[in-house]
Amino acid sequence: MVKVAVLGFGVVGSGVAEVITGKGDGMKKKVDELLELKYILDVRDFPDSPFAACFVTDFSVIEKDPEVSVVVETIGGVGAALDFTERALKAGKSVVTSNKELVATHGRRLMDLAAEHGAIYLFEASVGGGIPILRPLSECMAANDILEICGILNGTANYIFTRMVQDGVPFEQALKGAQANGYAEQNPSADVEGYDTCRKLSILSSIAFGWHLLPDQIPTKGITQITLEDEAYAAACRRRIKLLGRAIAGEDGTVCAYVEPHFVSEENPLAGVEDVFNAIMVKGNVTGDVMFYGRGAGKLPTASAVVADVIAAARKMERAGYQPWQENRPACVASVDALSSRWYVRLAEGELADSEVLTIPQAGEGEHGYLTQAMPRPQLEKALEGKKVLSVIRVLD
Repeated sequence: MVKVAVLGFGVVGSGVAEVITGKGDGMKKKVDELLELKYILDVRDFPDSPFAACFVTDFSVIEKDPEVSVVVETIGGVGAALDFTERALKAGKSVVTSNKELVATHGRRLMDLAAEHGAIYLFEASVGGGIPILRPLSECMAANDILEICGILNGTANYIFTRMVQDGVPFEQALKGAQANGYAEQNPSADVEGYDTCRKLSILSSIAFGWHLLPDQIPTKGITQITLEDEAYAAACRRRIKLLGRAIAGEDGTVCAYVEPHFVSEENPLAGVEDVFNAIMVKGNVTGDVMFYGRGAGKLPTASAVVADVIAAARKMERAGYQPWQENRPACVASVDALSSRWYVRLAEGELADSEVLTIPQAGEGEHGYLTQAMPRPQLEKALEGKKVLSVIRVLD
């Protein structure tokens, strides 16, 4: 019997406890004779919890207990979570996490630390929640050179776009609806400013390309400036607006990675992904396009992915760990300014030469929408000099 400690008793941590023990809605069949929940670490009191006997407030109790061999970190952030993870690994305990910020910024070093002390560091739930993506990317597509990753990686942003289109409500109202339904935090900046997507793309890219691409090397633009007029122009040219994380491998060994909203053609499978669902397209040189789709968050879907990693760690599966990333390669980070795309541009007045004109009934006086020819961003900015620009969004055909 492998004994497990869970750090943090929030949404994910409580879900992990339920799945391991079979209490609540969790399923216990596959873990019944393998795992036992021994500790839950949290600074809060939960006297009415069915797990009340498991709670401790001092991590050293877990750290020094030789019976605990797997630690689940669901605290979040890079403060206490990093400290406890390092201490657990140094004690020879495998660590499983859903903490995307920690993995994106310190994943390489933590994997090395785990290997040094005979442990495993796993983080399947850090990117797709309940969607299996990291292990398929690192194992099932191992025979491929990854050419591109492109995905909807944040369910909150996608839910907001869905409500704007289907209910005709502006961004601010759609965001309040997301918060009321528990899809967005009271401080939603990580979701709507693109930081959450950026961290997930960092992890995906590091696994796909084999070296640690850091979040601060990924230019990131959020969705707070998207308006109902932009959505209407998208519909007028049979497109949908989606917040995408993209990482594109160059023939010279470089990687161009960025996060920003896109006009996505209705013929693209990503255009039909609605509400809180996520979808990740991976293009391999052998497989072509492969798509991973499902709920990217939620208590039990994420807990399911976490517990699957716990089982893998408990069984000491040789293939459970990810191939260690190599060090960061600043010289291999390609500028997104060199990426040529078509663009959607909305002008308050004036014209844009050599571009397709878009019209909508609710356009303001003198306002026009345009789809440009393919060009890199600096060329577009030069063409827009002196014009009153309302919106600029990259097009994914």
